[in-house]
Amino acid sequence: INHVIGHIAVTQLQFGPFPEDTLALIVSGGHTSLLHVQDVARHIDVVGTTLDDAAGECFDKVARLLGFPYPGGPHIDRHAQSGDPNAIRVPQGLTQGKAGQKHPYDFSFSGVKTAVARWIEEQQALGNEIPVDDVCASLADSVATVLSKKAMRGCEQYGSKTLIVGGGFSANSQLRAKLVEFGKRHGVEVRIPQIKLCTDNGAMVAMLGVNLVEAGVEPSAPDFAIDSAMPLTKISM
Repeated sequence: INHVIGHIAVTQLQFGPFPEDTLALIVSGGHTSLLHVQDVARHIDVVGTTLDDAAGECFDKVARLLGFPYPGGPHIDRHAQSGDPNAIRVPQGLTQGKAGQKHPYDFSFSGVKTAVARWIEEQQALGNEIPVDDVCASLADSVATVLSKKAMRGCEQYGSKTLIVGGGFSANSQLRAKLVEFGKRHGVEVRIPQIKLCTDNGAMVAMLGVNLVEAGVEPSAPDFAIDSAMPLTKISM
């Protein structure tokens, strides 16, 4: 089965079956994608995806600059809670101008990482102490805002009143709060699983398997090939 799709299927353990024609936001170290889920066992379309760095990858790269060990996401999350999200101006990729119009549902976090790295280097060159908490808070707020804006825009476009969220990065507290805030503002129910279901776990694989069995999807052949680049539109082998 598709490991990534398992990350959204597992939300059913907490919230029950998916509504028909719902949107899902996958956020992890390797993926940042907005999906249109018509049938989690048979039919998923990609609405938008990252054009470069995924959200989690961006966090890990900035964390390395700040001296945090891998994975950097939890460290940035913890420090962000004590920082000022408005302390540093962090760009919001693909949200404005022609690029934003051309890629309304796609994501780009490479420029975010570069902007933060450049700011850190400038402060170091001036001999200034790096306000780690503020850097983390500003980065987290920027990324969470972009993800929330685009997810809500997608929900409006597709007429979805529910947003399913999954992936390891969905454990980020700033993102969870921002998505719920935007959801209330737009009348969208945001289904984010509890923390223990966000990271890789056996329950997500089992839950997607349940969906496939109930839908009558044929089981994979015993000698199926492993595909680490399995597209998100392919749910099982």
